[in-house]
Amino acid sequence: MDFNDTSSPLALLLSRRSGKPRDMIAPGPDAGQLHTILEAAMRVPDHGKLAPWRFVIVEQDQRDLLAKLLVDAYRAEKPGAGRLELEAMDQFARQAPTLVVALYSPAIASQIPQWEQELSCGAACMNLLAAAHAMGFVGGWLTGWPSYSDAVRNAFGRAHERIAGFIFIGSPSRDLEERPRPAFDDKVERWNPVP
Repeated sequence: MDFNDTSSPLALLLSRRSGKPRDMIAPGPDAGQLHTILEAAMRVPDHGKLAPWRFVIVEQDQRDLLAKLLVDAYRAEKPGAGRLELEAMDQFARQAPTLVVALYSPAIASQIPQWEQELSCGAACMNLLAAAHAMGFVGGWLTGWPSYSDAVRNAFGRAHERIAGFIFIGSPSRDLEERPRPAFDDKVERWNPVP
């Protein structure tokens, strides 16, 4: 399989790889392309039609504010944080040309199990990455400390929501390396019920 061939939908899926946000360069998607990517992200299985996810776009001119938010929240939670830790928070905010914060936004009162709603949110994030790849960009889905901070979450969402991840999109600055994938037979089996 040629992992650079994206001429068919199946080849596209088989060639998708994550990129490191720190290695992403411009251009990222323009406003119209990002709109299309996010529309594709929302075309996922969704039991009960709840749309238990939201996306928040962080514009380039907002990255200084995001960096300050992350550094201040990290310092408040970890008062003994060293310079390198705080620099890592600052750098996290400034990666890649495009940033979308994905929020898991469950319908709490729904009869649909929370687990199914979480799966739908994960599927939306995956569709976002696949759509970015289909448009010739590279994406990276990061979590880390910012995804689990209530202070960071409060800047983007409400108390019942969680940050599913920070999805960075841009152009690769170098060829992406194919990482080892699980062996097919280690992860796929045929059901063999005991009579």
